[in-house]
Amino acid sequence: MSELSLESSLKRFSTRFAVSADLTREGKELIPGGYSRNSFNFGPHAVFAESGSGAYIQTVDGHRLLDLNNNYTVNVLGHSHRSVNDALLDAIPGGFSFGNPSSAEAALARILIDRIPSVEKIQFSCSATESCMSAIRVARAYTGRTKIAKFEGGYHGFSDLLQISAHPNPELSGPADAPNALPDSGGIPDVDVQNIVALTQNDLASCERLLRANAEDIACVILELQSGAGGLVVLDQEFVEGLRALTTELGMLLIFDETISLRADYHGLQGLYGVVPDLTVMGKIIGGGMPLGAVGGSADVMEVLEDGRVSISGTHHGHRLALIAGAACMEALDRSAFDRLNGMAARVISEINEWSASRHSPFTMYGRGFSHMAYGYMREEGLSIRTHRDYWTNLDAEKTQIISLELANRGFFPVHRGEVSLSLPMTDDDITSFIETLKAIVEELEV
Repeated sequence: MSELSLESSLKRFSTRFAVSADLTREGKELIPGGYSRNSFNFGPHAVFAESGSGAYIQTVDGHRLLDLNNNYTVNVLGHSHRSVNDALLDAIPGGFSFGNPSSAEAALARILIDRIPSVEKIQFSCSATESCMSAIRVARAYTGRTKIAKFEGGYHGFSDLLQISAHPNPELSGPADAPNALPDSGGIPDVDVQNIVALTQNDLASCERLLRANAEDIACVILELQSGAGGLVVLDQEFVEGLRALTTELGMLLIFDETISLRADYHGLQGLYGVVPDLTVMGKIIGGGMPLGAVGGSADVMEVLEDGRVSISGTHHGHRLALIAGAACMEALDRSAFDRLNGMAARVISEINEWSASRHSPFTMYGRGFSHMAYGYMREEGLSIRTHRDYWTNLDAEKTQIISLELANRGFFPVHRGEVSLSLPMTDDDITSFIETLKAIVEELEV
């Protein structure tokens, strides 16, 4: 019988992070759930951070953890990176809250346009959620159509029109080749749900049938090339190429949400696929740890933002400090930085999967192969994740949760659902320690 159980792991977690539990209880008197980002709940509650330096965070409970969450992939340079800190400290004395534009906006725009193959013009917001909303408005205005096609398990922020079928109820989702669109939250109007055509990842035949059936109404198809918050799924090369050809034929815009996957390569994940979308949504790393989102695309499509067809504006859009921090971060992410990040990722995936195969273990690491990847304990050896629905059928959710809790109990801070993102200051020893700890946890599970 296994030495580990969900009950024992939760008990150790509650003891180890007791101060965080106390702060959660105190916070609940003031804030629903205890804090404003309940997605950070890790088992019974979130872990409160006191500070961060390099690849590590220090918790209020007195523990130093290797940060494998990195604010859901934001902190690609780790914490308190010198170039970002220096850029912000230099900028603050000159003021930071202006409605007036600053030269910092064009500076970051130029960096992103030079790197991202599809982007000729760009507009900034405060978050990727906002920029996804902007992308949809642009697509609707450009095409004159209303409906949106998106994938089960695809998360594009918490707006009413897009927080649909990212975490659908399996009992209500309908057949895989014709999924029901389902709201992920109360308070989302039926009209928004009715304007969504839900699709299944890596099933080009069903996607083609549904897109053709709704061709006169669909403005755009929005997707993540490797999904994140709805569960990590990598799209096949042929599938993405097929969608590009199909959307072009049917007059729909193709939107790549690269909020997370921009950290995959110097040219973003679209650069590795070699497929050019009409619009690209960006976030996370482009703000260098400050709140920032962007949508960019071809000059033709982005023209609707300049000729009066589309109006988008926010008090903090183009915020000077976020732009300055973002430029410092992106400049630090040169080609050698991506090579190092992806080299560490390749080592984690290869060493763990070779080890798992040697012992015929169902545990696996998976992903496209860059510095955001997932781990999971499958129900049996040989199973994989190719669609969101595979999480319902192929993944042993309880054992995967035990692994996440035990990582936290042993000095590591992953994403609780079974994902990790690496940061540039991580050392070879950090990676070795993570790999060996993960092996030890799985071995204990399999006793």
